[in-house]
Amino acid sequence: MTLIGCRLSCIGLLNRGQRNIHMFSNTAPSNWNKVVSDAEKIVGYPTSFMSLRCLLSDELSNVAMHVRKLVGTKHPLLNTARGFIYDSRNNLQMRGLVVLLMSKAAGPSQNTASDLISQDMVCGIYPSQRNLAEITELIHTAFLVHRGVVNLKEWTNSDGPLKDMQFGNKMAVLSGDFLLANACTGLAQLKNTKVLGLISSAIGDLVQGIYHEMPNSLEENSLTEDINMVTWEERTFLSHGALLAKSCQAAMELAKHDKDAQRLAYEYGKHLSLGHKLNSDLQPFMKSGSADGETFSLDSAPVVLHRQIIGQKRWRHQLQQAKTIGRQMDYAKLRSTIKLEGGVTSTMDLCRFHSSKALESIQRFPSSKARSALENIASAVTNF
Repeated sequence: MTLIGCRLSCIGLLNRGQRNIHMFSNTAPSNWNKVVSDAEKIVGYPTSFMSLRCLLSDELSNVAMHVRKLVGTKHPLLNTARGFIYDSRNNLQMRGLVVLLMSKAAGPSQNTASDLISQDMVCGIYPSQRNLAEITELIHTAFLVHRGVVNLKEWTNSDGPLKDMQFGNKMAVLSGDFLLANACTGLAQLKNTKVLGLISSAIGDLVQGIYHEMPNSLEENSLTEDINMVTWEERTFLSHGALLAKSCQAAMELAKHDKDAQRLAYEYGKHLSLGHKLNSDLQPFMKSGSADGETFSLDSAPVVLHRQIIGQKRWRHQLQQAKTIGRQMDYAKLRSTIKLEGGVTSTMDLCRFHSSKALESIQRFPSSKARSALENIASAVTNF
């Protein structure tokens, strides 16, 4: 059974609904699926992830069973579970897959340490690097689950019964903690203090990044905090880039590569993550038709760049113009206003920049199928 099949059987939710979370997806499914499928073949289909053992355990199977109680509510944990089913075919293992591809692309170092000689490489990847890839996925999944905690102060009757929302919060905290604890156990078993420090700092970065992403009211987000692109990139790196960048660097450390190789791997992970997030932020502005009713974050990259271009005074005026009589935001009107300026095109240019920086980093590694796969992934984030 693959990791995907395991997640399906453990979660056991048949209601697929619409996709509500975007873990590492792209807007051109056919192209993105092919890129991922080809990459998985190169690393030998990593089905031995620790996530597999965790998700087959009695504890998490019980969690999945309890999640069914949230059906009929708007608790985010239910949407996260649906996302595991709906998106898992090509998204759930993306971070681990990149770590494995990076490990294979770099290969063994010239000064192989004695403790590595005894390790049998599978598809050109050390067992410790595969363990690192599964740890990366566990951490990412744990934080996805933790993000499903609802602010009960904003609870309304339409969200679902209060007791169910409280129950969902408990499940999000406990199940996320369970996954994170298993990841930390696996991290300790790597017996590498530098890797331990890198991934521990990435967990700290995630916590800090999520703190900055905590939803405030529309007025607070759009008027009181004037976020510029420097701030946007700093916060996005913490919440979306640090884990992948530091995991790629850690994979080089496990193979005893020098600091230059570690730096290149780190840069690839960093720029790939930022490019992907920019692509994700662009999607509400690239779609047509049914997208008119779609909301979007007022702290997304196109909006932040739009605000920088027109200035805070004009931005406040545009927000007021986009509000309906009931003081609700008309996102279709606001989207049209934003698309008239240069925020969207500037975001596309910035996405291409990060894609090119990722390509520049990986092209310093020897030519191989693994390197080509990493190049294809970096190029795919510019498919708008």
